Amino acid sequence: MEELVSVASFWQGKKVLITGHTGFKGSWLSLWLQQLGAQVTGLSLAPNTEPNLFDVANVADGMTSIIGDIRDLALVNKVFQQCQPDIVIHLAAQALVRYSYIDPIATYQTNVMGTLNILETLRSSDSVKAAIMVTTDKCYDNKEHHQAYQETDPLGGHDPYSSSKACAELLIDSYRRSFFTEANSTAIASVRAGNVIGGGDWSEDRLIPDIVAASHANQPLNIRYPQAIRPWQHVLEP
Repeated sequence: MEELVSVASFWQGKKVLITGHTGFKGSWLSLWLQQLGAQVTGLSLAPNTEPNLFDVANVADGMTSIIGDIRDLALVNKVFQQCQPDIVIHLAAQALVRYSYIDPIATYQTNVMGTLNILETLRSSDSVKAAIMVTTDKCYDNKEHHQAYQETDPLGGHDPYSSSKACAELLIDSYRRSFFTEANSTAIASVRAGNVIGGGDWSEDRLIPDIVAASHANQPLNIRYPQAIRPWQHVLEP
């Protein structure tokens, strides 16, 4: 209980900017931070599915929601200036592996150049104390060893999505070492999630929602990669 009270008191009144707040993870994070008393601002494209958690849960009612593209550096700068965030959580991404084959340019523009825009804006921000850059465990070079990844494993990527996230990790590390080394600099960390499950995920190519939908419709399920082994975690898992 003391730990929960400590978490709540930390976020109370904090100004938090979330990129990708209209997505599955971003919507849950926005709701959670609203409950903890944070002043939440979001920058993201409009939800790309119907239905979607952002609208169903009325996420926008408790925050400042800005619909826009992180590939627009001028817009990113404007949002930072308006919001003056204490903490930035960067979730915005083109997150679908299959779509990365259809439009690799958009994938790299969003996941690499969009991340670069966030990092570059952090350089000129006087308000941000900490930034969390969310990537994925797909940023690792998959050598099919069938064991859990370690943070020290080499980066790689055999598809455009995975490659773009490895590139983003290299950008984050480069900027952290090059521009954020002073004692009073913004603290920057990257976090790498496995497959995330939970209510409100209507995105394409999601195994658990696809299983439920196929069962509900009494239809056969198309398993895209039957031999794949993936880690799983719930969206609210600490």
